[in-house]
Amino acid sequence: MMSIFSKLFGGGAPKEPDQPKREEPVDYQGLSIVAAPEKAEGQWRLAGYIVKKTETGDLERFFLRADTFPNRDEAIDFALRKGRQIIDQQGDRLFANGEPTGRA
Repeated sequence: MMSIFSKLFGGGAPKEPDQPKREEPVDYQGLSIVAAPEKAEGQWRLAGYIVKKTETGDLERFFLRADTFPNRDEAIDFALRKGRQIIDQQGDRLFANGEPTGRA
């Protein structure tokens, strides 16, 4: 009976927010692409990071697209493809402002 009241009134341990799990980096043209698909309405949304290692620290650009996929593995595959495409199109301009974080 107590568990019913706990569920109704928010008792118990607080639920941790779902953070997208980052996959292992994949090197491409001197940069790293990190797939990090996000769960979205029962599907997986294409998301990831492009990372440039520098002497002063990592520079990171986040990308998120509207594309969704039925499973996480597909979303990872397409995130890596999209990362390569962004690098091919923008190259070092991605990091021209020198900011440590930003969006691609």
